[in-house]
Amino acid sequence: MQRLNATTVRDAPYDRTRLADGIVHLGVGAFQRAHMAQATDAAIAATGDLRWGLTGVSLRSTDTHDALTPQNGLYTLAIRDADEHGAPRERLQVIHCLRELLVAPDGPRAVHERIAAAATRIVSLTVTEKGYLGTDHGSTLDTLARGLALRRQHGHGGITLMSLDNLPSNGHVLHERLLAHLRAHDAALAEWVAAHCTFPCSMVDRIVPRTTDADRERICAHLGLVDAWPVVGEPFFDWVIEDRFAAGRPEWQHGGARFVADAKPFETLKLRMVNGAHSALAYLGAMAGWRTVDVAIAQPALHAYVDTLLRDEVAPTLPALPGLDLAAYRERLLQRYANPALQHQTAQIAMDGSQKLPQRLLNTVRERLASNLPVARLALAVAAWMHYLGGVDETGQTHTIADPLAVQLADALRAAQASGDPAAAFIAAPALAPVFGADLGRDARFTSAVSQALASLRTRGVRATLESFA
Repeated sequence: MQRLNATTVRDAPYDRTRLADGIVHLGVGAFQRAHMAQATDAAIAATGDLRWGLTGVSLRSTDTHDALTPQNGLYTLAIRDADEHGAPRERLQVIHCLRELLVAPDGPRAVHERIAAAATRIVSLTVTEKGYLGTDHGSTLDTLARGLALRRQHGHGGITLMSLDNLPSNGHVLHERLLAHLRAHDAALAEWVAAHCTFPCSMVDRIVPRTTDADRERICAHLGLVDAWPVVGEPFFDWVIEDRFAAGRPEWQHGGARFVADAKPFETLKLRMVNGAHSALAYLGAMAGWRTVDVAIAQPALHAYVDTLLRDEVAPTLPALPGLDLAAYRERLLQRYANPALQHQTAQIAMDGSQKLPQRLLNTVRERLASNLPVARLALAVAAWMHYLGGVDETGQTHTIADPLAVQLADALRAAQASGDPAAAFIAAPALAPVFGADLGRDARFTSAVSQALASLRTRGVRATLESFA
C-alpha cells in the first residue's frame, strides 16, 4: 500500500503548493489537528485565501514530525459516531493545510525564525495547562520571547498570539505571563508586544481520543493509503473566538467557528459543564474499572450522577448566555459521552488532575460555597481524584499518576493517610496550595463533604457510592 503524501492523495480542495505559512502552532498534537486545522482547511477551501498554511511545532517529542514529514504534512481526520442501531460509523477527511513540522529542541532557531517571518500572522498554542508555567530555555514562553525578539529585530509587524487551551481567560493568561517574562528580560520588547500584538481568548470543544493502532489500521484500510498518524474526533465541533487579530485571520466560520466580543461566558460554560463532568466521570469510571467514557456513562448510577451534578450544582453557577437552551446542551453532552465509536479512555482524561481541577471543579465549588449552597456531588468528584491518586483501581489494576505535581501529590497523600481526616489534611497540605488555594482547606463544608465521599469510595466502592446519591 502506498504512503499518504502530496503525490498520492486525490481531490485536494485547493493548490497547497501556493500556501503561505501564515500560522505557527506550538504544541501540534491530536486535538489541534482534529479541531483548528480542520477549520483552517475549511476556511482556505471556501475562500481561496492561501495565506493561512500551518507550521506545526512539537515542543518535546519528535513523533508527529517523524510520522508526518514523509507525508508532506498530510493526515487523515476520522469523524466517528454510531448509526441508529448503535453500530460505529466513520467519515474520513484528508487535512491539507499543515505544511511543515518542526521540533523545537532539535532546531530552536528554526522555530524562532518561523515566528519572526514576515508571512506569519498568528501564533496559536495547545500546550496544556502546565505549558504556561515554565520560563526556562526552550519553554513555551521562552520560545515565544525569542521568536518575537527576532521579529521585532527584522522590523516586521505585530501578530496575534492565540491560546486554544482549556484555561479560563486563556488569552489573558498568555498575555500576562508572556509580558511578565519579557519585562524580566527585555523591557523594550515587552512594550513592543503590548503595543502591537493581540491575545484573543477562545473556547474550543471537540472530544479527540488518543489514536490507537486499531484506529490506524482501520483508517489506512478505508483510505487505501498508509497514514502513520491519523486522528479521530467526534462530529460535534465548537470554537468561540474573540475577534481581535493584529494581522488578519482565516474565515474560520466556514469551519464552524463563532467570532464574539467576549469569550468568557462560553469558556465558563465549557470548563464547568464539559470539562468538569468529564473529569468527574473519568476518575469515578477509572476507579470502577470502566475503561472508556461510553462504558462509564452507560452505567445508570453514573449517568444519573453526572446529569444531576450538571443540572443542580454546575448550571446554577453559569453566566447568562442568551439563546442557549441549557437543558438541551446538557442532554447533548450526555449523548456525546455515550458515543461508542470514540473509545475515549478514562485514563487519558484523568491525566494532569492538579492542573485541571481548579478551573474545572474547584471554582464552581467556591461559587456555591459563597452562596451557601451544597457541594456534595462536586465533592464526590474531588474525592474520586484523591481515590485515583492511590494508584490502584477497584479491580486491582495499577495505574501511573501522570501529573506535573505527582511527587507533591504522593507526599501529601501519604502524610494525609496518617491523620484522622485524610481528605481535610490533603486539601490543606501547603504543597497543594496551587491546587486548592488557601481557602478550601479551611472550609469545613467542603472538607467534610470530600471526607464523607472519600470514605464511602474506599469502603463501599464507586457503584454503591453513586447509588447513594440517587
